[in-house]
Amino acid sequence: MTMTRRSAFRFVAGAPALAAGFGGLVPAQGAAKSGEGRKGLKLAARSKLVMVGDSITDAGRARPVGEGRGDALGKGYVMMVEALLGAVYPDQWIRTVNQGISGNTVRDLKARWQTDVLDLAPDWVSVMIGANDVWRQFDSPRQTESHVLPEEYEKTLEELVLTTLPKVKGMVLITPFYMEPNRSDAMRATMDRYGAAVRRLAEKHRTLFVDSQAPFDEVLKTHYPASLNWDRVHPDYVGSMVLARAFVDAIGFDWTR
Repeated sequence: MTMTRRSAFRFVAGAPALAAGFGGLVPAQGAAKSGEGRKGLKLAARSKLVMVGDSITDAGRARPVGEGRGDALGKGYVMMVEALLGAVYPDQWIRTVNQGISGNTVRDLKARWQTDVLDLAPDWVSVMIGANDVWRQFDSPRQTESHVLPEEYEKTLEELVLTTLPKVKGMVLITPFYMEPNRSDAMRATMDRYGAAVRRLAEKHRTLFVDSQAPFDEVLKTHYPASLNWDRVHPDYVGSMVLARAFVDAIGFDWTR
């Protein structure tokens, strides 16, 4: 039985949306068919892409700057993005830098934004943050000083966007996700609220946008969450590829190149 794939990402500045299914790219309703009207990779040749976030981004990357050979980019979705770009676009010489730090909230990103992001002079910046902003409310309910509530989350993330956009060629905002198909689950419902805030900011400031929850929802139609990781937050290699695929699709990656 063939399932209809919902769109996992879109270019909110008005480019056609595409839905990513595991059988390949599938045009979303109203989008151009494969190969028609596509503008190609958003990142120009020799662009420097800095990807920042929490442990999902970090994935064991090198310090102080996650760039280079071996495990420098970690073992998660950032490494897979680098591998896909390097294999399919070797002539573009795109640099990928991993600046994720485990345990970070958007509050932590703000504190290190200048040194860990802007001082690296990136052409593009991608941000995926929110897992810990939500998680601490559930695993440490009494330690309220560690909680980043929705209003602070959205306000702080917007500050980072406004600070960065004038200095770069583009940004990619990625929603947080929770590997739980039950949308009534308390942590899943809260994570969705934070994801909605990311979507609002992407639309408001015309950045690229990745709905990371949508492709996980597709996987979870056939996989139990613990098969991707017991804590439902840190993806295994399959989950990391789900993220990498959604990301490269959002930046105009051509799977037929």
